[in-house]
Amino acid sequence: MAGVPRGDGRLSHDVLPGERGPQDACGVFGLWVPGEDVAKLAYFGLYALQHRGQESAGIATSDGHRLLVYKDMGLVSQVFDEGSLASLTGHIAVGHCRYSTTGGSTWENAQPTLGGHSGFTVALAHNGNLINSAELREVVMDRAAQGFDVHAGELRRGNTTDTALVTALLVDDPSKSIEERALEVLPLLRGAFSFVFMDEHTLYAARDPQGIRPLVLGRLERGWVVASETAALDIVGAAYVREVEPGEMVAIDENGLRSRHWAAAEPKGCIFEYVYLARPDTTISGRVVHEARVEMGRTLAREHPVAADLVIPTPESGTPAAIGYAQESGIPYGQGLVKNAYVGRTFIQPNQTIRQLGIRLKLNPLARSIRGKRLVVVDDTIVRGNTQRAQVRMLREAGAAEVHVRISSPPVRWPCFYGIDFATRAELIATGLEVDDVCRSIGADTLGYISEQGMITATHQRRDQLCTACFSGVYPVELPADDRLGKGLLEMQLPLDVG
Repeated sequence: MAGVPRGDGRLSHDVLPGERGPQDACGVFGLWVPGEDVAKLAYFGLYALQHRGQESAGIATSDGHRLLVYKDMGLVSQVFDEGSLASLTGHIAVGHCRYSTTGGSTWENAQPTLGGHSGFTVALAHNGNLINSAELREVVMDRAAQGFDVHAGELRRGNTTDTALVTALLVDDPSKSIEERALEVLPLLRGAFSFVFMDEHTLYAARDPQGIRPLVLGRLERGWVVASETAALDIVGAAYVREVEPGEMVAIDENGLRSRHWAAAEPKGCIFEYVYLARPDTTISGRVVHEARVEMGRTLAREHPVAADLVIPTPESGTPAAIGYAQESGIPYGQGLVKNAYVGRTFIQPNQTIRQLGIRLKLNPLARSIRGKRLVVVDDTIVRGNTQRAQVRMLREAGAAEVHVRISSPPVRWPCFYGIDFATRAELIATGLEVDDVCRSIGADTLGYISEQGMITATHQRRDQLCTACFSGVYPVELPADDRLGKGLLEMQLPLDVG
């Protein structure tokens, strides 16, 4: 199955390098448009999902005969150029932008993953996190012992992700089609997953029975699109059709779209998508995310009023809630912090002199706007508290008379195991501390969090259809023992020493 490295960044049945607050989930995107090379559309779709993952990016395409993959570390705009996109010919595409939740941030773990045999090749992109990766590894080992070729996927290349395990299982039996094998493998998976995958002829999408991570279906004039968010449909001109349902797998080929429900739906959509993860212009379950966040701000103003002169957001994530707080309270809205939009991950470490200068790469206060003012500072979350502590200090140094912090989500007291990389429970500032203790720790005059019910009401969703585990500690999919969880779990066990 493995081909010869091409040396030009493309992959033909093989792969080559394409020469913290809460961290986002990944973004997935898929296209099926007959008669058109869709790599550029996939690029723009991933560009719209860049906020969901900034570590690596990749696109796979097929022209009906050959499947190609191109991926590398970095942002979508850094990985791809005109030449690399031109090399990805075909009318089917699967794309991915990654933030790592299982397996380290390495080129070997970039997606889409690739696997196959003489019958077909598969490329798979995954948003979410499987909580039974250790169990799946044992399934892969058992399959290998029975003579199945589990190395037909990425495992032999040193990939240490849950996605690689799924890929290996999808292609380990040449006697079955990918669709047949998927309907056998999907019921084995536990946790959160939205998959977009393809072989040479067909585009597939599947979502876990709880529907924790989002996945939507869109229609082009001559084709279909699947994506993590509706904003990615908008950017390629696709009309929203519906969500891929929890426990559903769809397949799209020359015969149209067909659907199979492989598990009973138990909707538990991630509420953190509304609070922080999704783009404001995305719609989830009929609710525009921006509108939900503005309503959270209004609720916050009702629950935690304060006498103040100016409401300012922590840009950009706190902006919608700050608008809502200002609207409800009648306190003027303004800008007090300026964000440098071009600061991303930096590998240049400050020396002692630079640290002493107090260089501010990401945020700087508008001193003349805030001097002498009583401020309400609105943000979406407090995780470790370091960001808010630095902001409060910065605002006081710039002359703020009072700093009242308002948070449009409840205290984060529990880690996420379904695709968001929070701090550990010991690192979460709200663990074991009352609100007044957190307030003193960050140096604010007052601190107010929205209530859990207020946050839920703003989404227009029912409580029993949402996952609130990071706030409530109630996990909708039962977790395994601690020693069978963790981002680096598979790195201690892979590559598999079989056969």
